[in-house]
Amino acid sequence: MRYLKWTVLVTLALLVFSFLHYTLPQTDIVRIVGTENRRMDLGENSWFWASPDVGTAPSNSRDIFFINAVYPDGSTMEYRNEDTGWGWPPYFKMDSSSLNTSAKELQSTADAPKWVAVTHYGWRNQLFTIFPNAISLRLVDGPEARIIPWVNIVILSFLAFVLFMAWRMWAQFKERMIEPAVIEAQETLDDLDRRADRAKAGIGGWFNRLFGRK
Repeated sequence: MRYLKWTVLVTLALLVFSFLHYTLPQTDIVRIVGTENRRMDLGENSWFWASPDVGTAPSNSRDIFFINAVYPDGSTMEYRNEDTGWGWPPYFKMDSSSLNTSAKELQSTADAPKWVAVTHYGWRNQLFTIFPNAISLRLVDGPEARIIPWVNIVILSFLAFVLFMAWRMWAQFKERMIEPAVIEAQETLDDLDRRADRAKAGIGGWFNRLFGRK
């Protein structure tokens, strides 16, 4: 049971971590090298993509904006640029067209780089054709610019507080309700055992007297 308990707890922790890592905003400092509008036919991985742009009809085949970027070390990254609308995650993004225009304006070359902080959520996975969704763009002084994730700090601090309060409520409930009930049940069982022992001893004594045993 101990191994089963820890397996369940570790699995639950991994699921929560993956959910938060995918959903919470992250910021990359990159150089934008291009944008494109690509026709995509969404299949099994469609739940990793946002809903169609606000005001358009739902479809598994649609045009999607992309932002192509390069990290300071030369590695590449591609971001999708989709509205999230009123759905999940709750970024309420409805300006993908405007963001695409901003991305075009922020394009630069290696000789005259413009470093841009791209805030996004999601993962990049080439095997399953998954792209992070860009939420906002802003110019920064350089590739070493320091970005403090205030939103993540506030959200994670709030979740930690909620978990702490839930743990305290459970500890108090266990102390006031469960432990006394367990102790009472154990005392009842012990009392029943003592009564059974006395009854057994009484029956044994009766048989001994009946058959003249000493």
